[in-house]
Amino acid sequence: MRKYFVLVLGLLLIKGTFAQNLYTLPENFKSSTISSFENLNGIKGEGGKTNHSAKGNAFEGLKSGQSKTLLEVEGPGIIQRMWFTVRDRSPEMMRSIRLRMYWDGESKAAVDVPFGDFFAYGLSQVVKFESALFSNPEGRSFNCMIPMPFRNGAKVVITNESARDIPEIFFDIDFMSLDELANDALYFHAFWTRQKTSGLGIDFEFLPEIEGEGRFLGVNMGVNADPAYGNTWWGEGEVKMYIDNDREFPTVNGTGTEDYIGTAWGLGQFTNLYQGCTVANDSTKQYAFYRFHIPDIIGFHQNFRASIQQIGGGMLNDVRNLQKNDVQLEPVTVASLNGFRRLLDNPKDIFDEDFPFGWVNFYRIDDYSATSYFYLNKPSSRLTELPEVLERIEN
Repeated sequence: MRKYFVLVLGLLLIKGTFAQNLYTLPENFKSSTISSFENLNGIKGEGGKTNHSAKGNAFEGLKSGQSKTLLEVEGPGIIQRMWFTVRDRSPEMMRSIRLRMYWDGESKAAVDVPFGDFFAYGLSQVVKFESALFSNPEGRSFNCMIPMPFRNGAKVVITNESARDIPEIFFDIDFMSLDELANDALYFHAFWTRQKTSGLGIDFEFLPEIEGEGRFLGVNMGVNADPAYGNTWWGEGEVKMYIDNDREFPTVNGTGTEDYIGTAWGLGQFTNLYQGCTVANDSTKQYAFYRFHIPDIIGFHQNFRASIQQIGGGMLNDVRNLQKNDVQLEPVTVASLNGFRRLLDNPKDIFDEDFPFGWVNFYRIDDYSATSYFYLNKPSSRLTELPEVLERIEN
């Protein structure tokens, strides 16, 4: 059983694809797919009964304020894949649809996120892309291939928290029922948060501390860069991961935002298996990117939290002009032909005539949001519930 679970979880990788033993079947399992609202729990032999089995219930609507339970099953199993499509894929609607998943009869959802953000769109701006965990082949659908185990039951609920009715929702949820689940199988969780403003030098904590044993699977993030900073670069912030009782200083400390997602010297649009940038708009100052820790496992045994610094950069004269215009910033380093200077360790006024001419990194304040994905040895956590819809969609 343990061997099969590891294979299903896709932790073995061959040439960028999940390795499975395709020519054998595990013992004591049943496959089910919910692909319409008429057989919501994938009961054997109960599909396609309406309209003499001729496309009688392929979709249903979701009125404003309405919730629908798409899956509610008991016993052990694994959700293997989910697919959705809706007509209205605007950022506002993508942030207004709420997706929740519950494991083992818990009253608190392990997944409680905006619909679009869940499917790896950091600003809920839908584009076509493919990654190891999510895909959208032509920009009109939403696929998730993350395995989601459960021991005593699973429930998936979707809620329309917008002011508009949704006339059509189509979906598939593919899952298997098992006789038992391995003792070391972990529960899947997803958490969304947003920090529109803060004080200078305040990191954006995209995953507050979680307690237990588990694995940080990755994050997708969206940034609305403040136009007050002009054409200076926003993405010098370092990702920090605090593992197993790290407090003031983290175990994992990056070198810059674009470095974390595997590129360099700025950020353009690209989508790869484990890292990508779905939005890179220098005109609107909007950026969305993802990083999945699949080949590089980030595990923890007691607790875990993760954040990113709000640091940008620009040439000296540009940063001086911003300060003259009373834009909120604090210089932290300068890199020049004469070397590198740590301005917090060795302060110097950037208006001094002998200040080194070069690239100045500085604390700044932008609008960050993020969805974090992780596995935990508990079916629920102490993380806060999803914020109200106005906070999610407010510009």
